[in-house]
Amino acid sequence: MSLARRCGERGTDKGRCGWRWPKTATALKALAGKPRAARTAASACLVLLLTLAGAGCGARPDLRIGAQTFTETKILAEMYKALIEQKTGLDVKVIPDLAASPLVFSALDRGDIDLATLYSGEIFNNHFPLESLSKDRAEVLRQAQEGFDRYYGFDWMDPLGFENTYAFTVRRQVAEASGYRRISDIKPDAASMRFGVDTSWLERASDGYPAFRQEYGISFAKAYPMELSLVYTAVKNEQVDIVLAYSTDARLKAFDLQTLQDDRRFFPPYDASPVMRKKMEALHPGVKEALRPLIGAIDAETMIGLNYQVDIEKKSEREVALAYLKQKGLIPK
Repeated sequence: MSLARRCGERGTDKGRCGWRWPKTATALKALAGKPRAARTAASACLVLLLTLAGAGCGARPDLRIGAQTFTETKILAEMYKALIEQKTGLDVKVIPDLAASPLVFSALDRGDIDLATLYSGEIFNNHFPLESLSKDRAEVLRQAQEGFDRYYGFDWMDPLGFENTYAFTVRRQVAEASGYRRISDIKPDAASMRFGVDTSWLERASDGYPAFRQEYGISFAKAYPMELSLVYTAVKNEQVDIVLAYSTDARLKAFDLQTLQDDRRFFPPYDASPVMRKKMEALHPGVKEALRPLIGAIDAETMIGLNYQVDIEKKSEREVALAYLKQKGLIPK
């Protein structure tokens, strides 16, 4: 059964191309009064269902690439698309704006998408039993590759060359004035600091706020949950004092923000890799080879620069992806 079918069958509106999806107003109304976790999961499911429905009109492409809501996954998806089409002649479609990694895993598992960028630290989010809780980068990658192969039938390829982990972040002038270099340095001041954070992180089991407080002994005056895209502007405009950011986000550079060293190694490594359904790999064996030139080729500085072109210079993800591939001689100019 497809993910779209699993998300809901009753009370459907018939859309263009005859595809049927749950009545949106009815579905949203039904979420009222539900616990936050249930609302989050159900809303995410509805978003993915509608995204796939909109992309589903016409003949199904040979291969579908999923991308989350943040910029770098969209840029990378466009790179994958261009390389695969160039090398194999397959018809490839990018499905953008999948709300969160659990939806990406579900869509991959059910064949609604075939390929996506995922991050090695995901192994700590209860996808399968872990052999160890080591946060060594090589060990985390090994467990990701072996575990997702064994339990899901995914081919977790080697890393692209950069890590996008969580990073506690303050304004650079504050870091310099207060001597903040490490997360531990903020402990004396934390009780008076306003904390802006992605909503989902507050509830994460293994690397979320409760575990962070236990590891570092740090509690902030107040946590302000918000969309991840808003935390950078919030700290820049002094609406909050510290935020949890992504380490490859271009706004760190654009807004003159300073990340703090995770001196207790609380966060696991999050090395980015292309991840593909092995069934698709068997059907189209040239796909993995088409992506091979990207493996180990994109470091963090390069990824930040590519993100900057989209988020700050307002270029399209496809434009940036194609320009990079042409510059590297991976597709014709």
